[in-house]
Amino acid sequence: MKSTKNLFALVFMLMFTIVLAACGETAKPAATQPQEAAKSATPAPTPAAAPAAAPEAKKAEKMYIPVISKGFQHQFWQAVKIGAEKAAKELDVTITFEGPETEAQVDKQIEMLTAALGKKPSAIAFAALDSKAAVPLLEKAKAGKIPVVGFDSGVDSDIPVATAATNNIAAASLAADKMAGLINNEGEVAVVVHDQTSRTGIDRRDGFVNQIKNKYPNIKIVDIQYGGGDQLKSTDLTKAIIQAHPNIKGIFGSNEGSAIGVLNGVTELKKDKIVVIGYDSGKQQIDAIRSGKMAGAITQNPIGIGYESVKAAVKAVKGEKVEKNIDTGFFWYDKTNVDSPDIKAVLYD
Repeated sequence: MKSTKNLFALVFMLMFTIVLAACGETAKPAATQPQEAAKSATPAPTPAAAPAAAPEAKKAEKMYIPVISKGFQHQFWQAVKIGAEKAAKELDVTITFEGPETEAQVDKQIEMLTAALGKKPSAIAFAALDSKAAVPLLEKAKAGKIPVVGFDSGVDSDIPVATAATNNIAAASLAADKMAGLINNEGEVAVVVHDQTSRTGIDRRDGFVNQIKNKYPNIKIVDIQYGGGDQLKSTDLTKAIIQAHPNIKGIFGSNEGSAIGVLNGVTELKKDKIVVIGYDSGKQQIDAIRSGKMAGAITQNPIGIGYESVKAAVKAVKGEKVEKNIDTGFFWYDKTNVDSPDIKAVLYD
C-alpha cells in the first residue's frame, strides 16, 4: 500500500510539473503580444501619408475646361488643339479636346456637349456645328454659372461671353476679290460650302456671294452646293457643277475638305483652266498652291484660335473682363508668299 501511495504521489507531482510548463508556454505569448501589437500598429505613418494625398487634392482643384470642336477630320482642328493645349499649360488649367469624327455629326456633338456639362466644368469652349441646335444646352450652362466661350463658329445667342474666331465674312470677301481679279472680273463662278448650319459656313458663303453680287456685276454665281466638308462628296459636287456649267471659270471651296474636293473634281475632269480658290491650309492645299494647281487660299490662325479660346475661358472664370469678339486674323496666300515667314507662321500641315 505504501508503495502504491508513493506511486500516486509521484504521478501527481509529474502532472503538476507538466501543467506548470504548459502555463509558462501560454503565458509567454501573452507577454509578447503587446510588443507584437505595437509592431503591427506601427503603420501609424497614416498621418505621415496624408501629405501624399495633398497633390491629388490640389489637382482636383485645378480649373477644368472641356474644349469641344467641330471634328477631327481636318488638320485645322489638330492645329486648334495645339493652341488650346499651349494655353492650358501656360495658365495651369486642365482641358480635354474632343469633337465628332466628321463635321456632319451634329447630334454627336450635342451629346458631347451634354456629357461635358454633366462633369460640372469651370467653363466650356465650344465650336458649334449647328449654331441654333446647341442653344438650349448653352442656356443650361448659363443657368449653372458655367461661362461659355465660342471658337471658330459662334452661335445664334448672346450666351457666349466671348468668341475667338476669324472674321469669316471679311475673309470670304477677300477670296471673292481675288477670284474676280483672276478671271478678269467676268464669267461664271460657283461655291462649294462645308455646311449651311454653322456660323462659319453661313458667313463664308455670304461673304463670298455678297461681295461678288455687290461689286462685280459681270460675274455670275451659277451654283452653290454643300459638301459637309467631305472631300469625296465635294469632289462629286464639283464634277456635277462643271458638267452642268461647261463655261465656268472659277470655284471657291469654303474649307479644307471643300477646297481639296474642288481641286480633285477639276483635276479628274482635266479642267485645269478653272480657277480654284480655297480656305484654310493643310499639306494638300499648300502643295497645290506651290505647284499652281490651286490659285490661292485664305488661311486662318488656328493655333491662335485654340489659344485665345482657352485664355478667354480662364479669364471669364476668374471674373476678369473678356473681349466679346476676339478676331484672330486671316491672310491670303498663294505661290508668291506661301513660304514667307509671316504666312508660314499661320499655316498647318
